[in-house]
Amino acid sequence: MSQISRRRALGASATALAGLALTGFARTAEPSGPPAAGHRTREAHSPEGSGHTPTQPKPFDESFKGRRIQGAPSHHGGHHGAGYSVHIDGEELHVMQNADGTWISVVNHYETFAGPRAVARAAVVELQGSQLEPLV
Repeated sequence: MSQISRRRALGASATALAGLALTGFARTAEPSGPPAAGHRTREAHSPEGSGHTPTQPKPFDESFKGRRIQGAPSHHGGHHGAGYSVHIDGEELHVMQNADGTWISVVNHYETFAGPRAVARAAVVELQGSQLEPLV
């Protein structure tokens, strides 16, 4: 007659909980319906609307909170292949488009945005007046 040991019971419980946690995380990672009232979506970060379009984002050149932000298609493409460059006061802000169409930058690497204009604006806010240092 085989008796289960305390070690095996704890191991089985931990495995089951990890599986449930990962399943729950996967389900919450993608919205199942419209956002609840007051819930911020990616579009809330950008006046550009729905964000990703099949074509290249439109160029922009504006002043935001006293800083000049510019964005335009680039010819070099970068090592991420987005082919779009963003500048804050003439210094390049490294941006990358994710597979889902959202955008990130080196300043806001863990927060996604609907477009490069929204990324530039968020970087200006995050920099709090500091100068953007070029990546070497």
